[in-house]
Amino acid sequence: MTGSRARFAVRRLLRGIRWYLHEISGDAAYERYCARHLREHPDRPAPSRRDYERHRSRHREHNPASRCC
Repeated sequence: MTGSRARFAVRRLLRGIRWYLHEISGDAAYERYCARHLREHPDRPAPSRRDYERHRSRHREHNPASRCC
């Protein structure tokens, strides 16, 4: 592998790791939520991350998915 190909492969790997961490941390979900909120309600500010998480937790409690407990 040449030097430039190796650097490209490393950058691609690091981008993939960054994307994965962004997805599992919940940051991506919040960003998608804010984008949709601003699209559907341009006259209202997007909720804070804390409000979003609170709403998400309430929703999961009232609408449980298939799980054992």
